Amino acid sequence: MSEILENPHGNCALGGANATLSAIRRVIPLYHSGPGCCMQTTAGEASQGSLRLPPYTAYTAIPCTNMLEREVVFGGERKLDAFLQGALEILDADAFFVLTGCTAGIIGDDVQSVVAKYREQGHPIWAVETPGFLGESYRGYELAMNALRQNLVEERPTEPDLVNLLGIVPYHDPYWEGNFEELVRLLEALGLRVNTFFSHFQGVENVKNAGAAALDIVVHPWLLKSLRYAGTGEVLRFPGVPLGAADSAAFLRQVAERTGRLQQAEAWIEKENRWFYHYLETGIALQSWRKFSVVGESTNVIPIVRFLSNEYSFSPEVAVCTDVVFRQEDKAYITKALTDLDYGSAPEIVFTGDQWEINQALARHPESHVLIGSTNEHEFAMSHMMQFVCACYPNTERLIYNRSLAGWRGALTFMEDVYSNL
Repeated sequence: MSEILENPHGNCALGGANATLSAIRRVIPLYHSGPGCCMQTTAGEASQGSLRLPPYTAYTAIPCTNMLEREVVFGGERKLDAFLQGALEILDADAFFVLTGCTAGIIGDDVQSVVAKYREQGHPIWAVETPGFLGESYRGYELAMNALRQNLVEERPTEPDLVNLLGIVPYHDPYWEGNFEELVRLLEALGLRVNTFFSHFQGVENVKNAGAAALDIVVHPWLLKSLRYAGTGEVLRFPGVPLGAADSAAFLRQVAERTGRLQQAEAWIEKENRWFYHYLETGIALQSWRKFSVVGESTNVIPIVRFLSNEYSFSPEVAVCTDVVFRQEDKAYITKALTDLDYGSAPEIVFTGDQWEINQALARHPESHVLIGSTNEHEFAMSHMMQFVCACYPNTERLIYNRSLAGWRGALTFMEDVYSNL
């Protein structure tokens, strides 16, 4: 977060860590921060993602030390100690994680030592240094996932039919729960069991058992580059949630090759394709050869561009990736995924999270008919008479329970949304 951005498409590191941990069943984040962080991080992440809140603790219900001027001057460790003593007496959870805000990070409170005292007493509690200035939402996700790996994942014998599904950030992806459900459905069709940690009422026990998995499946172009959950250390990376028949089939085949289930994959792909194209052929003639622009995180932009270009005869004009991508190899990976298309020319690719720069990129392509983006881009679309679809974070336009952009079924759902706005 070293730049000043207009209308940022993300939260701080604390917000990303809170969204991640609070999405795990019976896990409670405890804040060592100022009094506004609980409300602001939850509102900035969960309520701007899918207009939902975590069911266990969220918003102003998150326990917090409420650091004020006194703690800035004299330190907040004594207050944290007293806070934890009371919180652990009345709260019921399978795991607690103390998350630090900017105030604690600036003054340098020794949070780890305070928390260790209660862990020695038998409480399942750990501390994660998450001051917001460390980065944005994805940084918080990685900090939280690293804390889970270091403190909860156990060494267990490898189970060949068990995989970990990673890379979908709870709440920050408006379709996160539906995407998990659909991808789990597809992987279970191959005879696999899936650890997601966040869906299907999974929880701490699934995190503990992640080390028994034979494979980590990361559906994101650059997240979790160095973190391994599976005991084997095997990782399969796919550049985003697979959307549509072509990329969904490619996803299943790659998983099947790694797990020795190609026969099951081909049978399932044939079945899903027959079902999918039955519906697709009845609507594809209504609108085709339209030009479109996409603004969002790369994990959403990639599948949307590839599906509309490869399978729906739409032509991409510009693809704006709003997530903070630092490594050049990651930018190259994203660029290849967006330019290696089966049909049509590749779009202009822009990496920026600043709204002014986003609007400038969109304005360079006045021939674009459709804009797929976030709530932040709605105003631009209306002022330029463009058809608009809100499919990325931040989303304050609609409540989303378990709608999905994943797989064959997610593609049909997505096209219903596109056509409803044409």
